[in-house]
Amino acid sequence: MKTKILLSLAAILVIIQFFRPAKNISNERTHDISTKYQIPDSVSAILKVACNDCHSNRTEYPWYAGLQPVAWWLNYHITNGKRHLNFSTFTSRRIADQNHQFEELVEMVKEGEMPLPSYTWFGLHSGANLTGKQREMIVEWAEANMNSLKEQYPPDSLVRQKR
Repeated sequence: MKTKILLSLAAILVIIQFFRPAKNISNERTHDISTKYQIPDSVSAILKVACNDCHSNRTEYPWYAGLQPVAWWLNYHITNGKRHLNFSTFTSRRIADQNHQFEELVEMVKEGEMPLPSYTWFGLHSGANLTGKQREMIVEWAEANMNSLKEQYPPDSLVRQKR
């Protein structure tokens, strides 16, 4: 009985290897955040290591991303992350939405909600463990962009419409 269960599990693990999600590897940068907002090299380096894998259209996949069901789990994180904030399509959104995204970024980074703790489990993605200084740098950059938007646009254009 145990042998049949183990063989069945092994067969399932082999079969699911053939069902893979599409990879998030676009090089399209038409609406990338960097096309409108200046990103200092220091902040860009932090975003690349700690944020872009889930919040852009270009993910650097770890070696284990080819294994199921891990690939499905990673795909879920990437899809969900991009739904909340996508640096690759940032400027295609209304200016009020861009401002709101900066507000959310500040809140999430200040409160330590991002990067997700699961992103650094077992010592994986150790570069995504942000120091206090790195968090400060991201927050200051986002707040500077919010201040710049306040100077450029009327206040009512920075408020999101209720749906």
